Amino acid sequence: MMRQIGRWTGLAVIIGLAAGLASAFFLVSLAWVTSLQTNNWWLLLSLPLLGGLVAWLYQRFGTNVAAGNNLIIEQLHNPDSAGIPLRMAPLVLLGTLLTHLGGGSAGREGTAVQMGASLAARIGRWWRLPQAEWRLVVMMGISAGFSSVFGTPIAGTIFAMEVLAFGVLRYEALLPCLVAALVGDGVVRWLNVAHSHYHVASVPDLSMIWAILVVAGICFGLASSAFAIWTELVQTWSRRWLPNPILRAVVGGGLIVMISFLLNTRDYNGLSLPLLARAFEPQGVVPWAFALKLLLTGLTLGVGFKGGEVTPLFVIGATLGSTLAQLFGVPADLLAALGFIAVFAGAANTPIACVLMGVELFGSTLLGPLMLTTCIAYSVSGHRGIYAAQRVGWAKRQHLGYQTGKRLDQLDVD
Repeated sequence: MMRQIGRWTGLAVIIGLAAGLASAFFLVSLAWVTSLQTNNWWLLLSLPLLGGLVAWLYQRFGTNVAAGNNLIIEQLHNPDSAGIPLRMAPLVLLGTLLTHLGGGSAGREGTAVQMGASLAARIGRWWRLPQAEWRLVVMMGISAGFSSVFGTPIAGTIFAMEVLAFGVLRYEALLPCLVAALVGDGVVRWLNVAHSHYHVASVPDLSMIWAILVVAGICFGLASSAFAIWTELVQTWSRRWLPNPILRAVVGGGLIVMISFLLNTRDYNGLSLPLLARAFEPQGVVPWAFALKLLLTGLTLGVGFKGGEVTPLFVIGATLGSTLAQLFGVPADLLAALGFIAVFAGAANTPIACVLMGVELFGSTLLGPLMLTTCIAYSVSGHRGIYAAQRVGWAKRQHLGYQTGKRLDQLDVD
């Protein structure tokens, strides 16, 4: 037993180091690209061209990795000889940086997870691991990538165990994923690569605001579902009308540019971190901020640009929470923090990981409100999500138990 623990711990350290170094390089590069785009907003005009370039790169070098996170989840459920190629890491890194250079509304979690998983898969092949153990190695890569890009090792550990099928946790991965997550996060911190921090000044007594939190949780769950539906619709319609992926990205990029100039969406392009920070301030944001971010992100990801969904979901949730706070007369930072976590939980179907992420980011005093709003959002969002390859491990509605084992995009339910 000790020999096995030592073997897996050593492997987890190596994977954590690789994923942490990759995430650190990515975060520094992304910060530079974001600064360049922010200070030269005319670069938005290049978005159609950059989108076409990203689509060409994937068509030429990465048709088998274009599915991104869904490929990783599918491979963990049904591994084959193709596996997760190492080329996924440089392609998603370059594609994400080009997307943000042009001002596309995307995130960073998908990039870090894909880099971590592809590096881990390569390390697993070098070790000549059997198929059952190879799955565990890739899960370590997911946890290290997620942890290192957000600075949340506990959430990263559980996310890798929870994301494969909602309602099920893969406990055999607990210790290896925890070690990989801690090492990955430690590498980024050791290199002094900063993460964004947000503060909740005070948390009212739960008994005084529970009704407001219930309503907020329902709204957060509906926002999660709306994001998944809108992104899927854009993807379906654009593929039907523009089957050529390069043309699809060019036309989609042009549409985003038109909307951005017509609606003056400077704060809504890219990661939108300044907008996210304002959601925690007392004056809040405009009431329609969450809807505009949702619109642009769905268009960006739906037509083929690369990046992640998580940071945009943070922004959507925080700005929606800020709007609800103004409506109900409660502290903006409280509902912004709850929306930050709950909308992501409802869209990713990972409530436990998200609650732990909220504790890591905002402190344990927020645990009660986090549990309430996150569980409600997870239930209200239904059998939809941002990861089409995710399985139904245990249906959210008992009468839908016959759907167990199906992919989300194969369900015939809400």
